[in-house]
Formats: sequence, C-alpha cells, structure tokens
Amino acid sequence: MADGKPKKPINIQADEFGDLQRLIDVAYANQKYVSRLDLIVQAESRDLHEDLIEIVKLLPPGTYARQRMCDQLNSALAAHGWGRVYGTVE
Repeated sequence: MADGKPKKPINIQADEFGDLQRLIDVAYANQKYVSRLDLIVQAESRDLHEDLIEIVKLLPPGTYARQRMCDQLNSALAAHGWGRVYGTVE
C-alpha cells in the first residue's frame, strides 16, 4: 500500500468489510472509554487488514468514549475513501 490506495477498487466491498465495526463492538463491550493504544493492540492481535490497522493508528493519542472514537475513525475512513470498501463504524 505504498501509494496510499486500497488494494481493491473503491466501489467494491472488501472481504474485511465490517471488521472495524466488530473491533469497536468488542472494545466497548464492557468499557465506556478505550485508549488509542488499546485499540491498536486489539486490532493487531485480531490480525486486521493492514489498511484497517493504518486507520486505527491515525487516531490521535488519548482515551475515547465510543462516539468520539467512531467519529475519528469514520473521518479517517472518509479521508482515504475507504468507507464503502471497509464500512464505517457506529
């Protein structure tokens, strides 16, 4: 992904579509706040696609309530044009 583009055409859902939503659901299952570092560790331990790990790593350092985390991730997904490829989070 050296050129900053997803590996599939922008209008096709990736096999990993929804993986980021599942990550968020698990991360916030029993917590009100999750740190950026915790989410990165969870993403890497679940062996998420490199594009999704890149999106998670774009979060500014800090601890987030679910809605703020989702807003940040959705903003990064939109900036990369990957919302249709990988899905957005809520």
